[in-house]
Amino acid sequence: MWHLPKQLAWFGVGGFIGFIVDAGIVQFLVSKFGVNPYVGRLFSFLCAATATWLFNRHFTFRRRGDYGLFGEWSRYIVAMSAGFALNYTTYALIVYFSHFVQAWPAIGVAAGSLPGSAVNFLGARQWVFSGSRRPASNDPSRHSGRMP
Repeated sequence: MWHLPKQLAWFGVGGFIGFIVDAGIVQFLVSKFGVNPYVGRLFSFLCAATATWLFNRHFTFRRRGDYGLFGEWSRYIVAMSAGFALNYTTYALIVYFSHFVQAWPAIGVAAGSLPGSAVNFLGARQWVFSGSRRPASNDPSRHSGRMP
């Protein structure tokens, strides 16, 4: 249980990085290319979720299941989708009701970040990075006959 505060802190750092990626990409797409802010947000979410997955797998959560890189990323995207649903709903409502936020969607990204954070942390901790307790397939002890 003592890992929890440390994990929350690192997850917050990763979340901040994800926010920068998410807000930066959606703002760039809307302001430079005239992309619809709702559509641009879907692309920016995928980029941000990938960035936070990379950060969290290296700094926040040390245990990993035996899913392989693509399997772990896929599980992470699915887990983050629950939080993103809350985040995107908040974002979409603010964009819809505010012409200012339509021009500056990064503000909507910020407003939507908090509702999904807790859901994202729980999904990452309990499902993606919970660890299967099995050694990775390249672990020599797996083939040596020794018990892990």
